[in-house]
Amino acid sequence: MLDKVEIKGYKSIKELSMEIAPINILIGANGSGKSNFLSFFNFLKEIYKQNLQQYVALNGGTERFLHKGNKVTTDIVADVQLKANTYSFLLKEGESGFVFLEEGIGYKMSKFNIASYGYEARIKNDTTIRSTFIRDYLDSIIKYHFHDTGKQSPFHLDSNINSDHFLLYEDGRNLAAFLYGIKKEYPKQYNLIVRTIQSVAPYFSDFYLQPNENGNVQLFWTSKYSSTIYSSRDLSDGTIRFIALTLLFMQPKLPSTIIIDEPELGLHPFAINKLSGMIKSVSKKGTKVILATQSTDLISYFEPEDIITVDQIEGESVFKRLDSENLKEWLDTYTIDDLWKRNIINSGQPNS
Repeated sequence: MLDKVEIKGYKSIKELSMEIAPINILIGANGSGKSNFLSFFNFLKEIYKQNLQQYVALNGGTERFLHKGNKVTTDIVADVQLKANTYSFLLKEGESGFVFLEEGIGYKMSKFNIASYGYEARIKNDTTIRSTFIRDYLDSIIKYHFHDTGKQSPFHLDSNINSDHFLLYEDGRNLAAFLYGIKKEYPKQYNLIVRTIQSVAPYFSDFYLQPNENGNVQLFWTSKYSSTIYSSRDLSDGTIRFIALTLLFMQPKLPSTIIIDEPELGLHPFAINKLSGMIKSVSKKGTKVILATQSTDLISYFEPEDIITVDQIEGESVFKRLDSENLKEWLDTYTIDDLWKRNIINSGQPNS
């Protein structure tokens, strides 16, 4: 379980210490740093996969990752607290990329440095028991993005019922195989997923999931009003995104953390209402949710403490969790989204 993240020197984040609550909704203008915070989890996953140097090289080099560039910042430091366990690292820019000066694994007050002063992390291959616990979390990190709904979208790809049913991929390219597995192993949960989709798309009847001889399956579906079998390409952008979101938040075996960027894109207001309910539901089951949004409609369903405003001030991202007590006199009359629209809450303004 992710409890706290500390970051220094990463992109627009000069210094940040954030307690991770059950629900963490980042809101702010374009370029404020919301996506940089979410991208840190991609960065962390690539570190774990021992793929840091390639990832950095393909995304602009070390200069793009250091806060205000290497003339201002030479190190990236992070500490990730997972209940009683911790994983930390100190990266310094070297001649050929980042070098691990420190790589720490810890339990409560004890911490051990396993760094080899090389270009890739050691946590994946470390044999200590403590590393095993930390690896379980790092291995599960997935930052989801369901933005691409075009004709060549990952949603329309084949997936295999034997190899692609274990977990939902970050771009939803295995929706069909993942749904197929749920239908076979968890029929009650599958029926609940279908009913939730029907609540937003009343014409939707069911999925039509028929693997071919190689075990490959595509996302087909049926309508209540026709005998035609439709393709995923026949769904609206908002509907197919909502299907992916429903599967993410209603899967039988929930991940410990769900990280997603702008899940409300293209959704009808009623679908945003349903999305908020799913977010609250998983948070009560022990899954922590971290998401970025510019939607005042979405935040209107949440408490101030669920919301973190993000502003960029002189090139530095500033994060601030809202406090009900500070807004008490206003909340008796206005909702959270009203306070934004009226500029009573003046930090994290989506249109600033």
